[in-house]
Amino acid sequence: MNLQFIVDGLLTGSMVGLGAIGVTLTYSILRFSNFAHGDFMAWGTYATLTVVSAIGAMFGKVAPIGALSFGWPLIVAVIVGMAFTGFMALVLDMVLFARLRAKGQAIIVVMASFGASMALRSLLEFIFTSRPAYFSRAIQIAMPVGFGIRITPDQIVLLLVTAGLVLAVHLLITRTQIGRSMQAVSQNAALARVVGIDVAKVVRVTWLLGGSLACVAGVMIGILVQIRPLMGFDMLLPMFAAAILGGIGSVPGAVLGGLIIGLAESGAVQLIGAEWRAAVSFIILMAVLLVRPIGIFGVKER
Repeated sequence: MNLQFIVDGLLTGSMVGLGAIGVTLTYSILRFSNFAHGDFMAWGTYATLTVVSAIGAMFGKVAPIGALSFGWPLIVAVIVGMAFTGFMALVLDMVLFARLRAKGQAIIVVMASFGASMALRSLLEFIFTSRPAYFSRAIQIAMPVGFGIRITPDQIVLLLVTAGLVLAVHLLITRTQIGRSMQAVSQNAALARVVGIDVAKVVRVTWLLGGSLACVAGVMIGILVQIRPLMGFDMLLPMFAAAILGGIGSVPGAVLGGLIIGLAESGAVQLIGAEWRAAVSFIILMAVLLVRPIGIFGVKER
């Protein structure tokens, strides 16, 4: 049996899981579903591509690192793209979401995020057109590792980067003061404010963190597939499904949910056809809501 779908599923799950971290943190701390999160991925990816192009214009063609398809310009560009996306998410909150949250009606904020999503996507398409773009057109030779599985150097590095980022975020939330403050606000914002926690700072960190991780997830898609204005919108349902499956507020849960979604989608492509791939996330989401609404690592609110 060809087990190539396992590698494909892990890669898809890594992208979904990184994006789902931002979704789950935003919901647990700010109490609304941010439909613009997928577009943060696309904007971060295009920002990274713009920086890569600018570096290429200044320094000329740069040789890739070892067997990878990219060189140091992409690494620098990702850091800039993460900062840009985090700042963009923060500005959008200050200009739009924070003002609407103050009115106390969550549904208005959700609808505003949906409108912001369409606006961001249309603006991106206006600036860069709808034509696909690529970080590199170099073709990598996949290395056989047994059991019908083949993997490229890019894929190995991206899996390692995902693992490192997830570990870093988990340590941030569980071992640092700001992380403990985020947990407190997610449980009870009013009580956290009473005991002296700076809730506004927690909100800022949440947007910066979520936006930065969305950028990395988008860049992964750009490296392995292609860059399109709709790339983030296409990932929106899988990210929400992963966040709910793992349990709202749980970073490990979001990543595990993403891996489950990714493996399920890849398995569906191999077993029943690619046309069913998009339906898998929806089916899993509905099943989780019916059987265990709080998710795998979710905790019932008291």
